[in-house]
Amino acid sequence: MNTVLFDLDGTLTDPKVGITTCIQYALDCLGYHPPEIDKLLWCIGPPLKVSFANLMQTSDASLIERAITFYRDRFATIGLFENVLYPQIPETLQAIRSEGYQTYVATSKPHIFAKRIVEHFELSSLFDGIYGSELDGTHTDKGELIHHILSTENLAPAKTIMVGDRSHDTIGAKKNQLLAIGVTYGYGTEEELNNHGADLIVNSPLEIAKHCIELKPKK
Repeated sequence: MNTVLFDLDGTLTDPKVGITTCIQYALDCLGYHPPEIDKLLWCIGPPLKVSFANLMQTSDASLIERAITFYRDRFATIGLFENVLYPQIPETLQAIRSEGYQTYVATSKPHIFAKRIVEHFELSSLFDGIYGSELDGTHTDKGELIHHILSTENLAPAKTIMVGDRSHDTIGAKKNQLLAIGVTYGYGTEEELNNHGADLIVNSPLEIAKHCIELKPKK
């Protein structure tokens, strides 16, 4: 193994307040009565199109796009920073990189926002690249995004690990023949991760480093 891809929301950072409040704002702007924050936690991780389609019970593409626009209006200025790092993330990344791994961010979030978040938490030096979706929806599917990263960076699937907290992270990893590490401190359950192909389950960031070190061929 020589490369680790990290999901962002629910894996590196806890974006609960920012994401849920922006969803509430968007729904309110469109005349919907938004659920309470704790009833929106399932929206953390999946693409916004999927979440808004379910929340508004609609397949109307134009309505979903309006919701996403309202969401981004608030997220780009306020919600982006209503976010906290999970404990021991910098130490975890440093430990993994000290073993010779390349590290990348692989998130369904638009890369322009992901880059600002990584910079905000002063983690830029701990990543070789930051990958996310485009504002038009390209690469919101985690499998497509991972394929794009592998192709762009010329990475070998058999030597690459995907770390994430939700089913779409493990599904995307398995579509591309990657080893999948599922984290339970984010917004997915151990059952969800196991049911969708996680190879390893960890309960804390430092456990990610432990497994990565164990998977690294000894010299």
